[in-house]
Amino acid sequence: MLRAMTTERGTRRRAPAGAAVLREDVTDAIRAAVFEELAAVGFARMSIEGIARRAGVGKTAVYRRWKSKLALVLDLVAAVAAQGMPAPATGSLYGDVRAVLELAAYALRHPVASQVIPDLLVEAARNPEISEAIKAALLDQQQGVAAVVVREAVARGELPEGSDPDRALDLIVGPLYWRLVVVRGELPQGYLDDLAASAVAALRHPG
Repeated sequence: MLRAMTTERGTRRRAPAGAAVLREDVTDAIRAAVFEELAAVGFARMSIEGIARRAGVGKTAVYRRWKSKLALVLDLVAAVAAQGMPAPATGSLYGDVRAVLELAAYALRHPVASQVIPDLLVEAARNPEISEAIKAALLDQQQGVAAVVVREAVARGELPEGSDPDRALDLIVGPLYWRLVVVRGELPQGYLDDLAASAVAALRHPG
């Protein structure tokens, strides 16, 4: 997950004559340091100085790439969104739901993500720019996956026509997010299997 978060996006361009060339290894080190710093102290207390110190670079190296810590965090969130979450293709509704839960559980239990995501959601309530970035990174891509899962299930005859992807997303990921992010509880053995079966049953009987 961290590797995906710290991957450069887009194609390389030749630097204009006389322009400073930004070393990719330094950029990657800064990006990794941002997630570590967010997990350690949160967005409100995070500073360019702390990021630079953790990355083993000077503040100038950070400012040459991003003008502020907000710009840096927004760029990283956008990079996560660009990576995307693949839609499962197991051939059954239960299999697809179970696969979504497996991926979501892995992401939410990641030691860095488990600290960073809740903190950024708190900041999103205060900052519209962070709110939009989080929406693109977390909600929009998951809505896209849920739409594919529902569409394929309808095509196979496993769900009725008109099934709501947003409701599917709530039923599939909502309980898992509550358990891992809000309650911060462990997942008992077989929990994801039971949750997948419950979500499928609820989707098949919306009334």
